[in-house]
Amino acid sequence: MMEKFWSDLVSDPSYGEIAKRIYDIRKRIASAEKKSPYHQKTHLLLATKTRTAEEINFAIRCGVHRIGENRVQELLEKYDAIDKENVEIHFIGALQTNKVKYIIDKVDMIESLDRIALAEEIEKQAAKHNKVMKVLCEINVGGEESKSGLDPQEALPFLQSLDKYPHIKLCGLMAIPPVLQDELVQIEYFQKIMDLYIDISAKKMDNKDMAVLSIGMSSDFELATQCGSTQVRIGTLAFGQRNYHNK
Repeated sequence: MMEKFWSDLVSDPSYGEIAKRIYDIRKRIASAEKKSPYHQKTHLLLATKTRTAEEINFAIRCGVHRIGENRVQELLEKYDAIDKENVEIHFIGALQTNKVKYIIDKVDMIESLDRIALAEEIEKQAAKHNKVMKVLCEINVGGEESKSGLDPQEALPFLQSLDKYPHIKLCGLMAIPPVLQDELVQIEYFQKIMDLYIDISAKKMDNKDMAVLSIGMSSDFELATQCGSTQVRIGTLAFGQRNYHNK
């Protein structure tokens, strides 16, 4: 039955290549899970920047249950056409406070919380919708000026301060470590964020459920999975090169 399911998807004249890619990614994640000492389940989130609603809906047919959008305007343009019944929609890009109101009722999780002003606005807008918004705290584990996110040393007091926001639920951490050729150094960055994740998970906080450690992308998702990631964000490896004409 499963073989026929994938056979039908792969033979799709328009999007069969996407099915092949997703099937291969899932096999590679499963293999990497077996090598992880943490014995975690690693979920696939498809980053859908520049992808059409048709491509996204086909990926959902392939069993993808999490998608992530980087830009508010692009999410709003595609939102009505996305098959939302069997998928979680996450916001994974840098989020301006004045844009929170546009997506608060449209996403299941915001993965880029990194400052108090943003937390306050999420709390304000979520309260209006009587909704508890799930969030990940973004950590700038490499200290890169070009990336947003909290310094790892600032993470714990920041996250403890979220206790005062009843409409925010902390669900874990997200990080995009530096892209490196040296695998051993890359592992050190993954271990650094894993250590922080374990430390914060052990702390008592009222609105905390540290179920997600989101590290790993198309270029390093297997290594991230081996290092304990519970969610990898993959775009180009599943869809091919981005088509900016679809923006």
